Amino acid sequence: MPPTLASLVHHSSLKLTVLAGRERLDTPVRWAHVSELADPVPWMEGGELLLITAMKIDAADPDTVRPYVRRLVRAGVVGLGFAVGVNYEQVPDALVEAAEEAALPLLEVPRRTPFIAISKAVSAAIAAEQYRAVTAGFAAQRELTRAALGPDGPAGLLARLAAYLDGWAALYDASGAVVAAAPDWAARRAARFGPDVERLRGRPAPASAVVAPEEGDDRVELQSLGTGRRARGVLAVGTGAPLGTPERYAVHSAVALLTLATERSRALQAAEQRLGAAVLRMLLSGEAEHARTVAGELYGTLLDRPFRVLVAEPVPAEGSDASAGDPLAALADAADAAASRAAEPVLAVPEGGRLVLLAPDGGAAVGACADAVRAEGAGVALGLSAPALPGGTAAALRQAEQALSVARRRGRPLVEHEDVAAGSVLPLLGDEAVRAFADGLLRALRAHDATGRGDLVASLRAWLSRHGQWDAAAADLGVHRHTLRYRMRRVEEILGRSLDDPDVRMELWLALKASPGAGE
Repeated sequence: MPPTLASLVHHSSLKLTVLAGRERLDTPVRWAHVSELADPVPWMEGGELLLITAMKIDAADPDTVRPYVRRLVRAGVVGLGFAVGVNYEQVPDALVEAAEEAALPLLEVPRRTPFIAISKAVSAAIAAEQYRAVTAGFAAQRELTRAALGPDGPAGLLARLAAYLDGWAALYDASGAVVAAAPDWAARRAARFGPDVERLRGRPAPASAVVAPEEGDDRVELQSLGTGRRARGVLAVGTGAPLGTPERYAVHSAVALLTLATERSRALQAAEQRLGAAVLRMLLSGEAEHARTVAGELYGTLLDRPFRVLVAEPVPAEGSDASAGDPLAALADAADAAASRAAEPVLAVPEGGRLVLLAPDGGAAVGACADAVRAEGAGVALGLSAPALPGGTAAALRQAEQALSVARRRGRPLVEHEDVAAGSVLPLLGDEAVRAFADGLLRALRAHDATGRGDLVASLRAWLSRHGQWDAAAADLGVHRHTLRYRMRRVEEILGRSLDDPDVRMELWLALKASPGAGE
């Protein structure tokens, strides 16, 4: 406990007597200060016991001491010590009445007690309190370290911290999800602070925030974890009162230990990524069995069942925050966090400005990635392959890349290979380069038709739609088949290409579908 006025009054060698403000003796004393100024307030910080002999004020004049005492109270002075036997043989009644009226503790200091003795007593008590706080903090640090190194890891640390604070503690992962809490009921309470955690995660680590408590609620303090630009996690503690010095030491120790754990996990994750890259290269080279051997237990179960290949690339997104960090790293964090919670393996490989992931089909990581890229301002496009086995990894990667290409062209955050395979190819023709090619290919035919010398474009469309059947196409156009044959020869002459070539027919059909005049 810090020194209080009561502890000074009970100090046997000081012989202090309480004359006023007895009900305020439990107030802590930050320092003891001597000042004979008529107005010492400009030199006060609050929390002081002011010691005077009244050399510069008329302590017996009510009109003088009342405003004097009121100024001291407004400045946060917690007590007034008046030395008798110097300028006054006893404390003047006017000062006693003014102090009682303002509820300011007034202590009589006997002549044989020098002010320096009171200052030393306060200083010694403060030093002792600081020593106790540091000692308690070191003890808490030892206990928390022992818990962190125990079999329960971070969960054990949180349990020890919550007990020490007589409150609760929770740990959020890099995606902002609660991964551990103590006591058990604290997980539900910690989930309420998701938006506050998200705001803190957007600030460079280390960072902290205090959530203003509503009436009857705990005081909640958030501390980010990690040493990089983006927080790797957040620690939350809830207590009934502001943290004292020992509790503050304990929280800082917990932050350091959890940061060390997250940074260690980060180093392990980097090593896993290097191993994952090697496994991916083997799978793409058709060396599935070698990949299983290298993966061992780390990724082994991933290769024992169908998985999906996901390919993600950053894209400018309306409402995205450039200061929020690497969107691919955030996506990888979301996948890793979801996989950890579901106890499923996931392989993530950053590769040339994009992210390649292998994750179990139907698993939590695939769902988390889909949710993450659909979030407003995510700034990521994602292509998702069909389910595959190790021998089909190369084909699955191509599927994911094709789906990603479609997602980027359509401005969509996510496209699955099944959507591309099951749909029409026509939406893929919306690319400007394709339309420009189509317009160039058909320009000469449209120029011919514009002179009024025939309807070559419409005739070509009818003939191609009837797979080259002359009678059916001529009937659709309402012309004789010989007329249609003549028009198709003119098409070949103008384009300089043979309609007997299936590639030419295919290009012309797609051009008719893709060009701005496709609906004519």
